[in-house]
Amino acid sequence: MSKLAIEAYGLVKRYGEVTALDGVDLAVRTGTVIGVLGPNGAGKTTAVRILATLLRPDAGTAAVLGHDVTTAGHQARQLIGVAGQHASVDEDLTGRQNLRLVGRLLTYSRKDAAARATTLLAEFGLTDAADRAVKTYSGGMRRRLDLAASLVNRPRVVFLDEPTTGLDPVARGALWDRIRALVAEGTTVLLTTQYLEEADALADEIVVIDHGRVAAQDTPTALKRRLGSQTLDLRLADPARADEAAALVAAVVGTAPARVGERLSVPVTDGAMMPAVVRRLDDAGAEIAEIALHLPSLDDVFRALTTTKELTA
Repeated sequence: MSKLAIEAYGLVKRYGEVTALDGVDLAVRTGTVIGVLGPNGAGKTTAVRILATLLRPDAGTAAVLGHDVTTAGHQARQLIGVAGQHASVDEDLTGRQNLRLVGRLLTYSRKDAAARATTLLAEFGLTDAADRAVKTYSGGMRRRLDLAASLVNRPRVVFLDEPTTGLDPVARGALWDRIRALVAEGTTVLLTTQYLEEADALADEIVVIDHGRVAAQDTPTALKRRLGSQTLDLRLADPARADEAAALVAAVVGTAPARVGERLSVPVTDGAMMPAVVRRLDDAGAEIAEIALHLPSLDDVFRALTTTKELTA
């Protein structure tokens, strides 16, 4: 049995003269989160709609848990949940009525649909608002209800298309916690997002799509390492010696560090330079209060992948 929950090979989708997807390959391991990143119009939502059986590709194949999304769409739909960019719940119904309705549409009995609704309302912290009309909900509550609705059928694969757009940090954090809980239970999650820190925090692997093609797929750490540079930050116990320390650091790494307040920051290509800097400053009697070596941020990786081809090899 395949260990891949989602597989796609050579997906192509055109809208007239516009090619939304131009040969996308994708492989997602079971029980993981894959973050799909890309500029607006890169093809992320189109890929999700194909994988969720909502759109037919013009070429290529895709399967969810071994079921071809084109020829075995019905079987695939029994195993997936989808939460789109905009909450799809009915604002005139209560939260409980929305979840019961989804259950009934999935052929649950009235009793089972009601029980499942009660369970999900509790899991998403919506019990107190369960019998209020959704139009009275905050944005975060609506998104939680929308995600709950996508889980009524206990899906093994969940597609989340920019689920936290427009949410405040507290509401976003709450959804992050729920996504982590899903994965801990064995669910596979495909997440598209515009928030790079969200992908960094949640994703086991990241796919960057640009102009309808996969620019890269790897773990967040491996993608950062592809840039080939790290940043060394340090702060002295005596800020008055910062200029002296900057000269000593430059002598070791070959580049003058930038001054950011009391901190010195310099790019390095070899992590071994950190102990060399520590020794040089120690020899000079310059006490270090803080020192750290940082990988490039995911923002740096994203910019490099979507503006050049230097990381795609």
